Amino acid sequence: MNRNDATKQFHSGGDRLAELIDGSQSVELPTPDTDDPMVSRSVRLPLETYERVRAAADARGIGVTTLMRQWIEAGLADLDDSATVSLADVRRALAALSRPTAA
Repeated sequence: MNRNDATKQFHSGGDRLAELIDGSQSVELPTPDTDDPMVSRSVRLPLETYERVRAAADARGIGVTTLMRQWIEAGLADLDDSATVSLADVRRALAALSRPTAA
């Protein structure tokens, strides 16, 4: 059945479309990567900003959505003084402290 036929069947109230759906094979849905319920939100970004986010995600080997979620969580943690910082940032800060300062 092509799309036009399916649309006609749907609008005419025919049972043929329902029979096709009932007779279809079951599909395995992907397993979520978390037990936490997730909410989907749409965010409008300038193209240049999105490309920078995508490049940053690619460099880390993660998806854009995952990186954006990490950034949001880090920003919220900063608001409640339970900030998350990367180990690289901690190492840089410690290295800077061990260098003598110019008098």
